[in-house]
This record gives sequence, structure tokens and C-alpha cells, in this order.
Amino acid sequence: MDLNFQYAEHQRALMGAADAANDDHRSAKLAKASHIAGRISDFQHGLGAAAACAWSKAQFANPVLLKAGSAATL
Repeated sequence: MDLNFQYAEHQRALMGAADAANDDHRSAKLAKASHIAGRISDFQHGLGAAAACAWSKAQFANPVLLKAGSAATL
């Protein structure tokens, strides 16, 4: 897995959510970011990487907070 590519895709999805024109588009981008975070987490857990905990937590972030604009802090 190319982690740099995955990190960049995750960031693009979060930025897309922040710029979304409506709630449906925002939800779709946040779902994409969550899916990418899950893949990163699985990969990191498989390697025993310490950073895996942060990605696991990101998957389960409160979607209400994300909609309120906290997505950029992930």
C-alpha cells in the first residue's frame, strides 16, 4: 500500500467535505474519508505500527462534529 497516496486521498476527501455544497455531498465525502482511514488503519495494524491507533479513532469520529466543520482537525 502506498501510504502517502492514501493519506493524500484522505485529505482530499476531508477538504471536499469542507467545501461541499450540500449535506449529501458532505456525507459522501466523509464516508469516503472514513473508508480510506479504515484501510490505512488495517494496514498499519497489520504492521504493528503505533500510528494505527490514531487512524482507528478517526474512523469512529462523531459525524455531527465533522459536519460542524471539525473535519479539518482530523
